[in-house]
Amino acid sequence: NEAHRFGITFHRSKRSKQALNTELETIPGIGEKTVVELLKHFKSTKRIASASFEELSKVIGPSRAKKLVEYFRNE
Repeated sequence: NEAHRFGITFHRSKRSKQALNTELETIPGIGEKTVVELLKHFKSTKRIASASFEELSKVIGPSRAKKLVEYFRNE
């Protein structure tokens, strides 16, 4: 039963992260590695969307941060 619980938990986590990644990866210039970096730092798409340009720049650099800020501003 413990192995079953572990498998289900892992699958749910993977599926959840995949759904988040899909939205962020649709932004031109933002790839899987960038998404992983962002999620490690900010923990959620909501926090990424509300982050300032300066906060994003520290994690992914100014050019990608600009793309993210523009994407979420136009959404």
